[in-house]
Amino acid sequence: MVLNDEELKVLVIAIKNGDEIAFEKFYDIHSRNLYSRILRIIKDEEIVQEILQDVFLKIWTKRDTLDPEKPIKAYLFKIAENLVYKHFRKIAQDQRLIEQLIENNIDYVLPVEDKIIESETKILINKAIESLPPQRKIVFTLCRLEEKSYKEVSELLGISVYTINDHLVKANKSIKQYFLANQHLALLVIIPKIFNHLK
Repeated sequence: MVLNDEELKVLVIAIKNGDEIAFEKFYDIHSRNLYSRILRIIKDEEIVQEILQDVFLKIWTKRDTLDPEKPIKAYLFKIAENLVYKHFRKIAQDQRLIEQLIENNIDYVLPVEDKIIESETKILINKAIESLPPQRKIVFTLCRLEEKSYKEVSELLGISVYTINDHLVKANKSIKQYFLANQHLALLVIIPKIFNHLK
């Protein structure tokens, strides 16, 4: 079920006024989609279900602070992002899980020219790109950020397509390593990007 902006606004007002039926309707509308987003990050269904319940519990217990004029979906996602981040902070001692999250989802934070990308995200990605050797940085910028074809870059730089592919493979590996070395910031970047990437 999809509500238009006005219908959603009415629903939020009802929740704000303590209407449990309206809250149940809100849960039914958003819970499945939010569950899928969290499961994309945390592979444990039991933990995902716990986080999902915590998200909606927070919405209900803080219903008096809801602003019907502001997008409730963005607020819902922000609560979920914070709880997911909190979960990973708790298990920070298990480096393998965090490294796996970063390894599997690095593509969600590229390209850096994404119109909705946060400034903090752009800074971190740019630093990772700046750490690349000069030629590799140029190839990565042309192919990944400017979206030029291998053939175009080959003609522009006078290098083979094979060499371009080799540069990109090594660049991706270097960027992943940079994120792994900056895990605290990487999680702050990757978690919101996954939420916003999935439809």
